[in-house]
This record gives sequence, structure tokens and C-alpha cells, in this order.
Amino acid sequence: MKQFSTSISILFALLIPLLASSQDKPIINAKISGKVVDAKTNEFIIGASVYIKGITNGSSTDANGEFSIITAQKLPFTLVVTYVGYQKKEVVINSNKVEIAIEESTNELTDVVVTSRRRQESIQDIPIPISVIRGAVAEDAGAFNPNRLKELIPSVQLYSSNGRNTTLNIRGLGSSFGLTNDGIDPGVGFYVDGVYYARPAATAIDFVDVDRIEVLRGPQGTLFGKNTTAGAFNITTRTPSFSPGATFEASYGNLNYIQVKTSVTGPISKKLAARISFSGTQRDGTIFNTTTLKPTNTLNNLGFRAQVLFTPSENVNITFAGDNARQRPDGNATVVAGVVPTKRAAYRQFNAIIADLGYKLPTTNPFDRMTDADSPWRVNNDFGGASMNIDAKIGKGTLTSTSAWRYWIWDPSNDRDFIGLPVLTKSQGNSRHDQWTQEIRYAGQLSERLSGVLGVFFIDQILTSNPVQTEESGSAQWRFAQNSTSALWKTPGLFDGFGTKTTSRLHTLGAAIFSQVDWKISDKLHVLPGIRFNYDKKDVDYKRETYGGLQTTDPALIALKNGLYTNQAFNFSVNENNISGQVTLAYKPSKTFNLFGTVANSYKPVGVNLGGLPTANGVVLLDLARVNPEYVTHYEVGLKTKPSPQSTLNVTLYNTDIKDYQTQVQTAEVGVNRGYLANAEKVRVKGLEVDGSIRLTSHFSLTGAISYTDGIYVSFKNAPVPLEETGGTSAFKDISGAELPGISKWAGSLSGEYIHSGKFLDLKGNYFIGLDTYARSTFSSSASPSQYLTITGYNLLNGRIGFRASNGFSVLLWGRNILDRDYFEQLLPAAGSAGHYAAVLGDPATYGVTLRFTY
Repeated sequence: MKQFSTSISILFALLIPLLASSQDKPIINAKISGKVVDAKTNEFIIGASVYIKGITNGSSTDANGEFSIITAQKLPFTLVVTYVGYQKKEVVINSNKVEIAIEESTNELTDVVVTSRRRQESIQDIPIPISVIRGAVAEDAGAFNPNRLKELIPSVQLYSSNGRNTTLNIRGLGSSFGLTNDGIDPGVGFYVDGVYYARPAATAIDFVDVDRIEVLRGPQGTLFGKNTTAGAFNITTRTPSFSPGATFEASYGNLNYIQVKTSVTGPISKKLAARISFSGTQRDGTIFNTTTLKPTNTLNNLGFRAQVLFTPSENVNITFAGDNARQRPDGNATVVAGVVPTKRAAYRQFNAIIADLGYKLPTTNPFDRMTDADSPWRVNNDFGGASMNIDAKIGKGTLTSTSAWRYWIWDPSNDRDFIGLPVLTKSQGNSRHDQWTQEIRYAGQLSERLSGVLGVFFIDQILTSNPVQTEESGSAQWRFAQNSTSALWKTPGLFDGFGTKTTSRLHTLGAAIFSQVDWKISDKLHVLPGIRFNYDKKDVDYKRETYGGLQTTDPALIALKNGLYTNQAFNFSVNENNISGQVTLAYKPSKTFNLFGTVANSYKPVGVNLGGLPTANGVVLLDLARVNPEYVTHYEVGLKTKPSPQSTLNVTLYNTDIKDYQTQVQTAEVGVNRGYLANAEKVRVKGLEVDGSIRLTSHFSLTGAISYTDGIYVSFKNAPVPLEETGGTSAFKDISGAELPGISKWAGSLSGEYIHSGKFLDLKGNYFIGLDTYARSTFSSSASPSQYLTITGYNLLNGRIGFRASNGFSVLLWGRNILDRDYFEQLLPAAGSAGHYAAVLGDPATYGVTLRFTY
């Protein structure tokens, strides 16, 4: 399949330029360039958005206020210019070089332009609930990776105990909450420059030279190549420019925080332009390890991205891109957050166990930020790939081919017992993932009243143990595994060095045809039907073998060892196909009022268990290897308004029902690595979202959002018991009606910024001060609700103050969690469910200074 994908890529690379050049060449203007200036002062404006009305071609002004756009449009056509604090301006262009003067607005909001529907359009005009964060805004707010975006967009939830175990959800849906199992597909699409990233580890990587982040909420399978049942992140990086330019940024903060970013762009020849970008971040640890006597949970991230733009003709743009990101932190340590009294016998309670072993926790207060984990930490995460994107102007639309290869290498070593005893001494879930994707789509105007998107998508994935995954117990394991008073448990060396080596291979093939049409019934009324056909096939080969521990022929001792780890092997193949779709009705009675309603059904592919299967009376439950696909039914109504030129206000109501919801299940069995996957019969999530912006004066603006999310298991009759009920008469429980994990009923964000013109060291520019606050209510951190694994709501305050000079220089002082709130991001029961659980802690107060220069 790899050869097939590569052949497709080469074929389209050769054919599309030929097809495009075979068209009758219009009288075109291949390159539009110009300058944007202040109408009053005639000073050039840096960072203004300039785009051709109705299509995706666009650019931003550089440090000299200049822009250039490659286009195949016939003259004349309309350019649209927007910039914060200035009036939006539309200009009809009749020549290839222009100067555009824009007027300062006393308090009018700038239009936000997005491309998620494969054309440039105002966010207020599209009938989709969507949030947009400009790259510059994310940088100023310190959101240098997706995890920090949740503080700006309250409908987003992201949980990460390390790069692999990362969950990205929208409205509480997308992936199973908790530890990751590679056998299921994410329900939130993650795209960078049109390339789909299949592994959740992508969301742990730092952004590199990002121009815009668009977050679409709700099913989007008729617009994107990979099916997205809960929403999509559509990330656009800054593109190569034929005008030379460069940016450099350096930050320093407490905990020896250092971050450096740089980007250089410019022409190589008349038809070639390039852009090279780099990002590096490091920081000391936020948790002290009393065993190693040094801080852990450091940051050590590097990212690189290179792009080359080739314009062989006026009708064709080809972009080659390659990127690599790596993380080498000193651990992703958790801290013991508490101990739960379970239903086990008294001698099997955690406190009794550690007392017998003569062990004491280093602290009982998790916010002392201390651990005594005694196993070496290794959290090596490598992520990268290469892509080729071809845009060919054909008729009144654009034919796009996106070919990509991506890889992910995960090389960890964790302490799964969370404490300083040799219980689970090794947990090394080494993995390598390779994916090849090909998407071809046509988007454009089909007739006077009809426009749309038609595409095909193909993905080939191989995920393997790299080369083997290891779990190993230590000398103290016997006491945690002990479930009887037999003296055999004390047999010297019984579990010491006893573990498993697992080899696995998952081969996934997926293909889809998707389309969405925008039928303009009248100027005010549009109908947007969409349809998708999906095919998914997964082949699994799994083998786990035990090793080590006491070598014995005693059946009683062998039985004790088998109660901890057993040999498992299975291989099977599953495949499914599905037709899904949606229809949206959009009514826009005026320029300031946009009402829409959507009915959609969506589909999340069949899953497989790749972390080991639970046993019953020593027998492996092979029937749990397959995880049924999810079937999603979604209803949504939304209202987008612009009450005044100074404000926007948007409201969305939605209801999502899911049949056979794929959920992560923790189990008391140590041998079931990271839990296993199962299906809840039915889940329902409903909610309300409100977001808006207002520019109170030309100097002061506010942006806010609030979400109410109510997610429950409508039916989950065979759920695992919560941690405190471990050891009872049943290992399963009916939790129908209980809340879904990871969802706060209420979450909100509010950002304000005040700017004022002035001088700094004889440089003209703007002083600014900004504050961002984020708050969320209580939420469950367990698949089955637990009175102990519930996280109390919290609020965070971030701020910045600085100066942006008109020559591209800026300086800002910033702080994150400036009130130094103590809070949990996640609570995790320890393997074996002895009663103790650990926490992923939120960062303490951090602060620093950033210098930035744009040329």
C-alpha cells in the first residue's frame, strides 16, 4: 500500500500541472504586490491580512507593510484588507502594484477570515460553530502547544500525562478519557496545512510558525478527508513568501525557562520561494524527586519546519514541506494524590501493604510537588514527516492534491506504581507509527447558485511495537498482588524481574469519498447537504510472552505468577463500511444576522484492543479484542450576530447521541497494560455555547466564551467498578445515568487587551496590557464515577504587558497562572488498584520576558 500511495502522489505531481497548463490561459496577473498604510499618518502597517475576495489566495503585510499574492485571477478583481483597530476595506484592483490606505476605526471589530470550507470567508458568515486563534494571539498568550489552547477555547478538553497518553476532545467527545489505547481512531481531526495527523501525540508537540488555528465543533466528515465525529483542529502555518522576511523571538522566565523561535523566508528564483522555521523550548522541572535528588517534569522540545513553494505556471502552486519535532523531557512524573479505602480485605489495603514493607510516602500533600519514583524516567517522543500539496486553478474552483507521509516514534520508560518501592519497575510501551495519506478534492463555484467540495481520501497506517514492549515487576510486587494469606506469596524472588515482552502490529487501511454542496436558494437562504462513504480495515497481530521471576515447576507458585501476567496471543482482521452525512439550513436575513441548523449522523471506525486483554478464571477474554464502531446522531442550531460594528455575539445549542460509545476501562489486573477498551451502549452530550467579542473603544477590546456541557452514560450496564469498590462481590457495575469523565458542566474564558500608541526608545508603536482568565467547574477523572477521582473546579489568570513597535520589534512581560493556583489536570489510579492514586499537576506560577523582531 505504501507503493500505491507513493505512485498516486507522483502521478498527481506530474499530471495536475499538465492539466492546468492545457487550459486556455486567461489574461491574468500572475503576481499582485503592494503596500498597506495608515490613511491618516501614511505609516506602513505590519501584519494586515490581504486576500482575494471569494477564494483562498491571501497574504499578510511584512515589516515594511508590503504584501505579494500569486494568483491566476482575471483583472479586475477585489482585494480585502483587514487589520485590528482598522476598518475592513475592499478594493477593486486593476493593476499589479497597489497602495491601499485603511482608516482607523474608533472601535469597529476586525473581520476574522477562515478557510475551513476550502475558501476564504468571514467567520460570521459560515454556518458552523468555529473558534479562531491567530498565531500572534496564541504566541502572546503563551499557548505554544495545543494543550494551552483549552484555556482560550472552553469547548476544548485536552488531558496529557505524557506525549503518548494524550486525549484531545471537543464538547467532551473524541477520544476515550484517560490512558491511550492505540487501537481506536481519534474523533477529533487534527490537520496541519491540510495533512491529517493520526496519532494523539501530535497534540503534545510545540507549534512551529503557526499563522492561524481554527477549531470546528461538531461532526465535520463532509469537509475533511478523515472522518471527524466531534470536530476538527485546522491549523495553518505561515507560508513561503516571494518577499524576503524573517522573525526572531527569544523568551526567558523563571524555572530557567528558555524559548527561541525563528523563521526566515524569501525567493530562491522567480518561481521558487522557501521558508525555514525553528522552535526550541526548555524549562526546569516542577516536581522534585527525592530519590534522584533533582527536579523532574522538565521541558526539552525542539521543532523544525521547512517549506518550498513552486509556481510552475500562473494556475498552479506546489508546496513541499518537511518537519520534525522531538521531546526529551526528564520524565512526566505524577505525584501520589491520595489513598482510597477499597472493599478488599484489610491486609490488602494500601496503607497496610506499605506498613508491612516498611515504606512511607514522602508527603501526603500532592501540592508539595514531591515524588520518590525509583524507576528511571525516559519520555522520548519523535514526530515528523513530509508532504506535497498541489493547488491547480481549474474553471471557477481549485483542484487540490495533498500527499503526505508521517511518522511517530515513542520510546518511554515509566514508573507505573507511582511510588518509591520496586513494585512495577519497568513500563516501556515502545511504538513506531507510519502513515501515508492521499487526499484529492475539488472546491469551487459549480454554477451561479451552486458551490461545493468533492473529495477522496486514503490512509494507510502501520503501528508496531518498536521492537518490543516491556512490563516488569520488582521485589515488592508480591505484597501488592497478594490476595490470600498463603505463605507461598513470600517465596523469595517469586515476582522479582517477572514481566512480559509484547510484540504487536496493527495495519489500518481507510478510504473515503466525501462531498458537501452549498445550494443558494436565494440571497438569504442556503441549503448545505453533505454525504460521506467510509471504509476501514484493521489487521492485528498480538503476542505477549512472560519471562523472569522465580523459575519453578511448582504448580501453586506458577498459578500465583499467572495471576499477575499470562501469555496472550491473537490475530484477527476486522473491516467496516458506512455511509454518513448531514444537512444544514442557513438563513441570513441581514448582514448582521445568521441563523443555521444542522442534522448529522457520523461514524467512528471499529477499534481493537492493543494493551492486553482481561482474564476470567485464567482464561483470556478474546471476545473483547474487537471494539464496536461508534454511531453518532447530532442536532445543532446556531445563531451568529453582529449587534453593532463593534461587537459579535454567537450562540449554539446542540445534542449528540452516540451508540456503542468507545470508552477506556481501567482494570485491577496489572497485566492489562493501560486498561482496555469497551463499548458503552449509549451516551448523550448536550450543551450550550456562547461566545462574543466587543471593541469598547479603539484602545480596548474584550473576547469571551462560555460553555455548558451535560454528558451522561444513558446506558452502560457492564462498566467497571470505581476504585473504591475494587475487591467487592462484582468487578462490574451499572452506571447508567452517570456523568461522562473529563467534562465540566461549566467552562469559560475571558480575554481583554488595552492598547495605546506611544514611543519606546524613540520607536513608534503601541503599548499594550492584556489579561486572560479561564475557569471550569468540577469534573470526573474516572471512566466510572468515583467520589475520590473527582477534580474540583479551578480558575487561572494569565497576563502580559509590553510594547509593539511599528518597525517589527516588540517586548512583553508575561505571567501564567499568576495567582499560583494549585490544581489537578488529571487523577489516575495506580496499576493493580491497591487504593492509591496519582495526579497530573497543573503548572505553578510562571513568568518571564519575550523579545520579538519581525523583518
